[in-house]
Amino acid sequence: MNQQTIQPKIAVIYYSSTGTNHTMASIAAEAARELNAEVRLLKVPETAPEQAINSRPEWRALIDQTRDIPEVTLPDLEWADALLFSTPTRYGGAASQMRAFIDTTGPLWGSGKLANKTVSVMTSAQNPNGGQETTLQTMYITLMHWGTILVPPGYTDQSIFAAGGNPYGTSVTATGQGVDDASKQAIVHQTRRLLEVTRCCLLGRQAMQEEKARD
Repeated sequence: MNQQTIQPKIAVIYYSSTGTNHTMASIAAEAARELNAEVRLLKVPETAPEQAINSRPEWRALIDQTRDIPEVTLPDLEWADALLFSTPTRYGGAASQMRAFIDTTGPLWGSGKLANKTVSVMTSAQNPNGGQETTLQTMYITLMHWGTILVPPGYTDQSIFAAGGNPYGTSVTATGQGVDDASKQAIVHQTRRLLEVTRCCLLGRQAMQEEKARD
């Protein structure tokens, strides 16, 4: 079996309050489907009170718009070969909703079921220096505790430079005007790179299992 015939399973997991990370995750999910991956687009549960949500029309509208997107569960993490997270920056770290979900993963971590999965992270903030890099770095620190294989985009494609040059993951400046073309290309590249590494890992594991079976 060669790399192209392997169909990796990827969970694209996001939190979004005004739409930027929902759009980013949707772009990644579509790119993954085009790359012959089995894809689950999932949102983390909302924890903010209704009063806060209703105080911002765009927040309320997004919740209504994405009502049919399933919420991520621990079985989704166990199912996936690859995980791609997208979260807004909040005070230099991931949004509390994303952190609250991650804090529920202890049973999977404790049983080793998150180890050796490939992972990558994307983020957004309202300005270019709003904490995107620290958000990505602290997310990766958490994912290292899981024993995952980190797959940042690095400087592996010109799209990274065009989108602002962040080697840790695509970081979008949320202006309310959506995700620009340069960022879309960076998201597609980051997704492609994640799946390429995932396929290599799956192929290697299969070869090891076949070799062990022959011994």
